[in-house]
Amino acid sequence: MMYENEKQAILDACLKMKEYHLISLTGGNVSMVVDENRYLVTPSGMLYEKMTIEDIVLIDHDCQVIEGKRKPSSDASALIYIFDHLPVKAIIHTHQPYATAIGFNNDSLPACMVTLIDAAHARIPVAPFTPSSNVGMGQLAVKYANDATALIMKHHGVITYGKDLEEALYSAVYLEEAAKTYCMARIMGAVPELSEDEIAKEAAGWLNYGQ
Repeated sequence: MMYENEKQAILDACLKMKEYHLISLTGGNVSMVVDENRYLVTPSGMLYEKMTIEDIVLIDHDCQVIEGKRKPSSDASALIYIFDHLPVKAIIHTHQPYATAIGFNNDSLPACMVTLIDAAHARIPVAPFTPSSNVGMGQLAVKYANDATALIMKHHGVITYGKDLEEALYSAVYLEEAAKTYCMARIMGAVPELSEDEIAKEAAGWLNYGQ
């Protein structure tokens, strides 16, 4: 089996997505670049808790299966477009409820919490609706991407990305936490956004976080 460790990392990320209530049933997907024009992606329409590393699919740039017995995610062409146009190596796509709710009535999620800045680095843009399962989703994601490692897709869900799966997962989890807090705070009134200077100082401090 090729890329066994990377397949296990994808499976681990899938289970974390369930643990943090970012997905339901078979929704969403996880993918990563493993070599030039080679990508690992979760299979289409499988329950994550039943998935094994044998179910993770290795595909080429044309979405053709190199190794695996399953059909790759129906979003594969969109994911490859993002890999082609953004400097990222891993993508997580979810339908997490609070962040998705933000997209209905906002053009972005303000940078309102330090954890959101730490994980995603900036306000989170909202891209217009486009049907799923086609390259257009990837094209809009690239068009509306900013300095953040996350993007909300109106009427659909969330895409997070990064240099590895850990960065993409942290962005997804902390985005949902911030979106939930923002929704609760809006009940009480307007939610102030951190200034550009405050965002820059918080982001600089994050560089020294962790081991």
